[in-house]
Amino acid sequence: MSIISNFISAVQAVHKTGIAREHAYRPALHDLLKALADDLTPVNDAAKTEVGAPDFIVLRGEIAIGHLEAKDIDLDIRAMKDANKRQQDRYRAGLPNLIYTNCLDWDFYRDGNLIASVTIADFLMGIQPIPGQFARLENLLRDFVAQRPQTITSPKDLAQRMAGKAVLIKDVLFNTLKLDHEFQSELAGQFKAFKEHLIHDITPEDFADIYAETIAYGMFAARLHDTSLGTFTRQEALELLPKSNPFLRNLFGFIAGPNLDDRIAWVIDDLAKIFQAANVKKIMAGFGKLTGQQDPFLHFYETFLAAYNPAKRKARGVWYTPEPVVNFIVRAVDEVLQTEFGLTEGLADTSKVTVDWDTGTTDSKSKPIISKKEVHRVQILDPATGTGTFLAEVIKQIAPKVKGVAEGMWSSYIEKDLIPRLHGFELLMASYAMCHMKLDMILTELGYKPTGNPPRLGVYLTNSLEEGERDVRDLFMAQWLTREAREANSIKRQTPIMCVIGNPPYSVSSSNKGDHAQELVAPYKADLDETSMNSLSDDYVKFIALAETFVAANKNGIFAMITNNSFLDGVVHRKMRKHLRETFDKIYIVNLHGDSNKRERTPDGIPDKNVFDIMQGVSIIVAFKISESKNLADVKVADVWGARQLKYEYLFKNSLKSVKFFDANFLGDYHFFTCRKFVERPLYENGFKLDVFFVSGLSGIKFRKDSLLITGNYNRSDAVQMVNDVTSLEAEVLFRKYRFSETKDWKLAEQRENFAYPKDIDFVRVAYRPLDWRWTYYPYARINRIIPRGDSRRGLMRHMIDGSNLALISGRQNKSGLLTHFFVTDCPSEMKTGESTIQSYHFPLYLYPSEQDLDKTRRVNFDPKLYKRLQTLATHPTHGTPHEVAVFDYIYGVLHCPAYRRTYAEFLKIDFPRIPWPASPDEFWDISAKGTLLRKLHLMEPAAIGPTPYPFKGEGNTVVEKPEFRDGRVWINKAQYFDEAPPVSWEFYIGGYQPAQKWLKDRKGRQLSFEDAKHYQRILKILSETDRIMKTISMTLAS
Repeated sequence: MSIISNFISAVQAVHKTGIAREHAYRPALHDLLKALADDLTPVNDAAKTEVGAPDFIVLRGEIAIGHLEAKDIDLDIRAMKDANKRQQDRYRAGLPNLIYTNCLDWDFYRDGNLIASVTIADFLMGIQPIPGQFARLENLLRDFVAQRPQTITSPKDLAQRMAGKAVLIKDVLFNTLKLDHEFQSELAGQFKAFKEHLIHDITPEDFADIYAETIAYGMFAARLHDTSLGTFTRQEALELLPKSNPFLRNLFGFIAGPNLDDRIAWVIDDLAKIFQAANVKKIMAGFGKLTGQQDPFLHFYETFLAAYNPAKRKARGVWYTPEPVVNFIVRAVDEVLQTEFGLTEGLADTSKVTVDWDTGTTDSKSKPIISKKEVHRVQILDPATGTGTFLAEVIKQIAPKVKGVAEGMWSSYIEKDLIPRLHGFELLMASYAMCHMKLDMILTELGYKPTGNPPRLGVYLTNSLEEGERDVRDLFMAQWLTREAREANSIKRQTPIMCVIGNPPYSVSSSNKGDHAQELVAPYKADLDETSMNSLSDDYVKFIALAETFVAANKNGIFAMITNNSFLDGVVHRKMRKHLRETFDKIYIVNLHGDSNKRERTPDGIPDKNVFDIMQGVSIIVAFKISESKNLADVKVADVWGARQLKYEYLFKNSLKSVKFFDANFLGDYHFFTCRKFVERPLYENGFKLDVFFVSGLSGIKFRKDSLLITGNYNRSDAVQMVNDVTSLEAEVLFRKYRFSETKDWKLAEQRENFAYPKDIDFVRVAYRPLDWRWTYYPYARINRIIPRGDSRRGLMRHMIDGSNLALISGRQNKSGLLTHFFVTDCPSEMKTGESTIQSYHFPLYLYPSEQDLDKTRRVNFDPKLYKRLQTLATHPTHGTPHEVAVFDYIYGVLHCPAYRRTYAEFLKIDFPRIPWPASPDEFWDISAKGTLLRKLHLMEPAAIGPTPYPFKGEGNTVVEKPEFRDGRVWINKAQYFDEAPPVSWEFYIGGYQPAQKWLKDRKGRQLSFEDAKHYQRILKILSETDRIMKTISMTLAS
């Protein structure tokens, strides 16, 4: 009998017992694998499996050559779901030679790809062998055990293999911690130390995550220094790590130790085998050129992070900083130090200052003992150092200055006058390790020869936005973590940082919400009359505030960064800009633009490009403070437009001195850092402000769980079905159907009761996008639990539910460059209904009384004094005094006047619009009448729309595939179209959207009903009529 015949017989015998589960078949699998070769050892360790190892590790000698994951005999391994599918994805990414089997079906994976499948028995009325497939399985198994590690030759291959192993390491570490209920192990001790000293809100899962990165990049660093390429182990890694990185060396003391938990050791050893198959030094050889554009370290890190955890890269706002940007910023700092501070050597300056220094000890009265300490004056910090690009550039700028004077003293200079004043903070473990490696290699390439006891590099694993604490408690099981925290905190607390540089993360949904991070931006929010200040909680704003704090504490200094450029003209950022002007003596802005949300174009009319692969525009800020001054800083602005390569060339070619700057146009208390031209300002500001005229108004509903609560609810029955699904479907099924997941403030188990026993009145129509209404579940008493944090806008939207109403929808700012952010609704609205790039605000015409109000009459939502003045100016001998609806329509007409939008374009981009007082009663009533027509059109009143001569033609299934406009027809698929469609309707914008295109794109894959076809015909008519009516609106815009 063949080994496969023996195996299937053993499986059948186990199955016949009637009580066998997955584990019962493992002896048969063990014997099968063992029979393939005498030198094979199949290891099935239940303890390892429990923390994330596959069921079998196949060893030849002590080398793992492959892995096998066994599933129960009745589980279809080719249609796995949920946890099984996620496990398979991790194994495929991390285990290059892998088998998945349920004993009958066998799938073979090589480097993550399925290379062969075979079925040796059917599972029908028992196990029915298929002998004709036995030989094929045996051949595949022999090929499986014959595999040898493949030599890794490319950075991408190495990064992806590292990432695959790191994912497995993360799972193993997390599961090991999870099983340690008392937290008594050495790994648990390190977790507690991380929590106390580095990241206070870290979870075991997050700890496992960053620890896995540490291990991966620690081994990378070690292998980079390895000269004996034939062998590599975790023990060797410890010996090879440079002394300049004591953090990694101490961590590897645990990883390489003889007492490392066997449940963890197997996967660490697997990672070591990856590096044994790679000549890392040769792979990274291009680094020796020291040119950032060819620097594989940067791309290697991003490739690793994209494969390991792409969500983390996005959440942390991690992006590679182009070399021309880095080079310009570092040269600018060097130039300012020379020209403004009188330090002729610039960044290479070695002068010192004496400061008060907390020794870390206390006297007999428990007071800190302070001594005098001499430190370098030019202390440099990159608080979000990433892979160390900026610090590396500083070294490259300094090296020729020092070596040009005394090359033989270069190594001494590094240890005595460079490393002690070059600092970096980093929270992401992968980039932290990469930064240490990069700086180590840069120094080596530049001829640094360390002494026997070199100083550590000043890059620390810490959260820059957490306050430095004086007292750092010693933790016995993680002394090395204690030292890291103590040194990082010392820099935060008392090192006189003079130069702050870098590229901080951009993340509106900031995860840095600690007290200190909030305190940093508190001055930017002080006395700021705004309902939403979320944009001031963006990480980049916090890092700017941190840089400002360092310079202010030092009483002089520079900060130079590239950041998100929204702070240059954001209305909510006005106090931030003023605060920066109060702190610094002079501020330079090089606005690199490139905001694709705004569809920015150059002065020549061609699309402007970003220097990063991101949508948000960016700018460089260089600000310096020389002395205490009560004057507000001058702000100089330069706009750089064009293609990415042109911007790179501009930055390489220019210095701060050669850039042509212009004075910023502050526009009073806005303190804008731009050169915008605001024409007719006095006349514009004479008008009334929309958010003042309307007494009550807020942004629209922010659903948070859009894909569940609104996006797919095209009609009322969809919303009813959604509610039924929430109460009845299993969690995984619900999450998959509606493509959403739980969050800390939204747990399905807690939410089910909020969806129970719905009433008819709980289902509400919502203005979702211009001319596109959806339905949602909006039980008034429970909606604040379904949509937490006040985002349901319950207090505002009840005015649209309690009675008939109108509401003006207006954006406050506009990033699209299109001045179309105005709409109208007669029902609740979503937050981006009328403005696609930021958010739109909802201003109801009427306010309905609440149950607590004594006065039960509805009120007009206008400021009484402004309303009365407008009525007086508009009173007409024929039309009389305008009522509230006529006034509403006047405002709506003004907002759709082309001359108004064109004349006041710059004002309309930055804040709520101001509405001109009518020049005469005739003008008021003319504009109001046209506003009435537009309002009725946009609310889709049938009488206003009239005939819709755009017949739907063609035979087919009416499924929207790829909408396009061609030959006067709007095609929804290859065979069907709306005929005689006006071109203007297809291109027309409302709220930054093109409704004729957006409506169809949102229904891709959906079959249009007869009602849908009629609705779309109305959209085409409404848009063409809107264009026609707008062209007839004129008004007096001169004094």
